[in-house]
Amino acid sequence: MWNVAVPWWELVVRGVVVYGFLLILLRLTGKRQVGQLAPFDLVLLLVLSNAVQNSMNAGDNSLLGGLISATTLVLLNWLISLATYRSKRLEALVEGRPQVLIHNGKLFQDVMGSSKLTHHELQAALRQAGCTCVEEVRSAILENNGAISVVLGRHPPAAHYASAAAHPSSAADRHPPATGPDEATGSSR
Repeated sequence: MWNVAVPWWELVVRGVVVYGFLLILLRLTGKRQVGQLAPFDLVLLLVLSNAVQNSMNAGDNSLLGGLISATTLVLLNWLISLATYRSKRLEALVEGRPQVLIHNGKLFQDVMGSSKLTHHELQAALRQAGCTCVEEVRSAILENNGAISVVLGRHPPAAHYASAAAHPSSAADRHPPATGPDEATGSSR
């Protein structure tokens, strides 16, 4: 139980190498993989952890070997967290930067493609925010953790912008355009 089959420092080195490899691998697969776990993603993580177990413990199944490996991983995770807190450059490298998916009703297909985000996943996030279409969105951001933040905001029609630019002191600047006959006449039912 307490007899370690390999030197303790080898367990530490193996833990550091495997942690670094998995950090790079998961970073390269994108934000979607980390932030939004579908059932197949969860299966991948479970199988991945089993696959790297032997490379970390070198066949040592002792209690002490497991404690050394676990301590190494937790300490390494704490050190990476501290380093990314202190260095914005390292934070960008390890965690990435938020990406704008939608700005003022315009969807950026290139960002969706590079993030491997499907339209179904984006629509689910918009529905969760109470939105029915892209045009209603002021901004949608793919966060570092894979979540999608949505800020709703109705925008006046393009004709309103054109008339406001042509006549800056007109009433159109101060009041939104009427949307129906009842609002235009001021009558109520």
